Amino acid sequence: MKAGLEIFKDFDPKNHKRDDFNLVYEMIQSAHRTTYQQVNALLISLYWIVGQYVSLKIGNGEWNRNSVQALADYICERNPFAKSFSARNIRRMKLFYETYGTNEDWSAVLTEKWSAVLTEKWSAVLIELNPTLKFKAVPSLLVNIAWTNHMHILSKTKTMDERLYYLKLTAKQRYSERELARLIDTGTYHRTKIADQELSSATTQYPVDLKGVFKDSYVFEFLNLPDGHLEADLRKGLVANLRHFLLELGPDFTLMGQEFIVQVGNKDFRIDLLMFHRGLNCMVAIELKTGEFQPSHLGQLRFYLETLDIDIKKSHENPSVGILICSTKDDEVVKYALNRHMSPTMIADYETKLINKELLRRKIHEISQMLALEGYKDDEDR
Repeated sequence: MKAGLEIFKDFDPKNHKRDDFNLVYEMIQSAHRTTYQQVNALLISLYWIVGQYVSLKIGNGEWNRNSVQALADYICERNPFAKSFSARNIRRMKLFYETYGTNEDWSAVLTEKWSAVLTEKWSAVLIELNPTLKFKAVPSLLVNIAWTNHMHILSKTKTMDERLYYLKLTAKQRYSERELARLIDTGTYHRTKIADQELSSATTQYPVDLKGVFKDSYVFEFLNLPDGHLEADLRKGLVANLRHFLLELGPDFTLMGQEFIVQVGNKDFRIDLLMFHRGLNCMVAIELKTGEFQPSHLGQLRFYLETLDIDIKKSHENPSVGILICSTKDDEVVKYALNRHMSPTMIADYETKLINKELLRRKIHEISQMLALEGYKDDEDR
């Protein structure tokens, strides 16, 4: 009986209305979610096992390039509905295992008990194929992600660091296939990596680590804005497309208000967008500029942050953070402008169409080289 009730493990009647119909509906939804997670975990474990088996067979010379097609034909003859086991998909399972199973960084990752049930059954067979092999169970992180999302990550990323970034993000946020595809296609990893490398001294001294939260540039391709659009058009478009905007900003952001009024003396001032970030436990003021970044913009944003911290911030919250999003920015001008700016502020630009990821990769490389050179000069000076 206890095992049967496992499907309701995420259901808590206290968090729902005391309505008879609603309680039944929520129990059904809870069961569906749990069942889907268990089925997905078993499928990913199976694909891992098949991929490992095929990899070993080919690796030890027992199979050749035609064997995968022969295996697919064999499965189809016995079960015409097993479309997941086409030759193409079996090769993907092999790639799936070889991408993660041959990487020693995964050795410390724990395996969920329900994925081990399947792997233990076949471990003896795999070890018999190669007695020197230490059988590798599927890492628990992988079974929490749908196969279609795995395919996007495998086909669209180039490094293990990039893959791990999207794997962790997807497992935690439960992104749909469409949402994950957009995050990868817009170079979210690269834009976040660049922002992490360009954090100013004020942001690196913040009470909470700001790495991984902000981006060097934001992509608003979902707005379909015309050339010559105004700041009001940009703000209204972002609020009207709030779900897309929050996906682009990243996890833990919520909207507190647009044109948020702060009063100083007898005057009202309006912050374009005021957000709250649950992970950082702070307010985030976003100012939008449709022109090129100017150092004078920082004075306005700093004023807003001071006002928020004095009049709006609660005692348990961290200091407010500012993001200035412009249509273009000169990185050298930004660097000089932020050198003596003591408020935790990020400067980013925005695009209304997809960014070439190769350009982003090149920028990461250039910044890394520059930081390495600066570190070398600092060592020489000492």
